[in-house]
Amino acid sequence: MRNLVTGFGGEKRNNYLIKIEIIINEISAFGTAEVYTELSRSTKAYTKRIPAMKKIGFLLFTLYLTQLYAQTTLQPDAVFDGETLHKDWVVVVTDSIITYTGVSTPETDRYFRIPLEGMTLMPGLIEGHSHLLLHPYNETNWNDQVLKESHTERAIRATVHAENSLLAGVTTMRDLGSEGAGYSDVYLKKMIDEGVIPGPRLLVAGPAIVATGAYGPKGFHEGVTVPLGAESASGTTEVIKAVRRQIGNGADFIKIYADYRWRSGEPSQATFLQEELDAMIAATESAGRYAVAHAGTPEGMKRAILAGVETIEHGDGGTLETFKLMKEKGVAFYPTLAAGDAISRYKGWRKGIDPDPDRIRTKKKTFALALQSGVIIGFGGDVGVYTHGENYRELELMVEYGMTPLQTLKAATSINANVFHLDKLGTIKEGFWADLIAVTGDPTKDITVMRNVTFVMKNGKVYKQSTP
Repeated sequence: MRNLVTGFGGEKRNNYLIKIEIIINEISAFGTAEVYTELSRSTKAYTKRIPAMKKIGFLLFTLYLTQLYAQTTLQPDAVFDGETLHKDWVVVVTDSIITYTGVSTPETDRYFRIPLEGMTLMPGLIEGHSHLLLHPYNETNWNDQVLKESHTERAIRATVHAENSLLAGVTTMRDLGSEGAGYSDVYLKKMIDEGVIPGPRLLVAGPAIVATGAYGPKGFHEGVTVPLGAESASGTTEVIKAVRRQIGNGADFIKIYADYRWRSGEPSQATFLQEELDAMIAATESAGRYAVAHAGTPEGMKRAILAGVETIEHGDGGTLETFKLMKEKGVAFYPTLAAGDAISRYKGWRKGIDPDPDRIRTKKKTFALALQSGVIIGFGGDVGVYTHGENYRELELMVEYGMTPLQTLKAATSINANVFHLDKLGTIKEGFWADLIAVTGDPTKDITVMRNVTFVMKNGKVYKQSTP
C-alpha cells in the first residue's frame, strides 16, 4: 500500500492522495492488523486495522480501488472538443491522458467524478502571442521596462504572470520574445516544467532577432550603450550565428523582426534583406525548428512569407494580395487585436464614446481582408501589453471584428495546436493530454463567458475548481 501511494510521482501526487483517503474511508470496516499509508509530508499516516488473514484480500481490494480512483470522469453539460459542441458527453482522464469521450456508461459512472453542472468543457486555451516578461504599458512604458527593470525583477513578475495565465484557462502559451531580458523565458519554462512554479506549457523564442540599428530603446547619443529589446545582427554570416546561438541557448523557435521603425515616429520599413531572411530560415529549419516574423508592412510581410516563416505577427498593413500569398504558402496570421485596442486606450481613446482612432480602423480593415482571403487566423493577443490573465480580450475582439464565436474557439484550440506542431493538444480526444478548462454557459454562442474560467486542469492535475 505504501508503494502504491508513494509511487505516484510529480504533480499527480496530491490528486491521488485525496482519492486514497476516500478509498481508506471506504474500507475502514475491515478490522484489526495494521497497514500504514503514507499520504504526504504534511499529512499524518493513517492506521487502519484489518484481520491478518484478510490482508491479501485487503491489498487486492485496495489495488482495485486505487486503479478505479486513478480515473476521473468530468461531467459537464456540454463538451467543445476543439471542433464541435457535444451535449451530454463525459470525459475520462487517466493520469495525464484523456482516455474516453462520449456519453456516460456504467463504467465511467464508477470512476472518481467531478461534476461541472451548467458548464462547457473544452481544451485549454493555447495563447499564440504573449510576453510573460512584460507588464501593461500603462503601468510602465516599454522603454523603462527594458532599461530600468532588472532581469531578476522581470523574472519574478513573470512567475506571477504565468500563474495568472494558467488560472485564466491558458494551458499552453507561445511566448514571442523576452524583450531585453535575455533567456529569462527559457528558465521560466524550465521552472514550470520541473514543477517549481505553476504555469502554462511554454514555447519560447528567447531574445528574438532584429536588424542592426532598427530596434529600441532609442534616443541616446552614440556614446551611450543601452540594453536592447532583442539581439541585433546584419549580414548572412551574423544572422546565421544569431539563429544558432539562440537555438543552442534554448529557444524553441526563432522570432525575426522583418520590419520596424528606423527612427522614433517614423513609419515601419522592411529591415532584413531577402537573402538575410532566407539564410535565417534555412539555419532555423536545419536545426529542426521554425521561424515567425513580426511584420506589419506589405514588403516586410512579403519578404518573410517568401523566406518561409510559419506565422506573421501583427500584419497591420497587410493587403488582400499579401493575405492571399500567406494562404497559398500556408502561413498563419496572428493579428494581435487586443494590443492595438489596449494601446489606443492608454492614449486616451474612450471606446464606445470616441470615434475609432487610426490604429483601430486599420486593424478592423486588415482583419476583414484576412477573413476575406481565407488565410489561417490564430489566437494571439500580444498579452503583456495588457494584463496577463485577460487573454479573453483577444477572443472578444476577434468576434467584434467579424469572426463567429465558434471560429475564435477553434483558433484558440485546435488551430493553434496544429500551427504550433502540438500533436497531443488542442482537441478533446482519446490519447491526447488532459489540458482541459470549463466555463459557465455556452462559449460557442456567447464568447464573453470566457472571462470567467471556473475549472482548469493541466496534464491531468486540477489547478482551479470554483463555483460559477
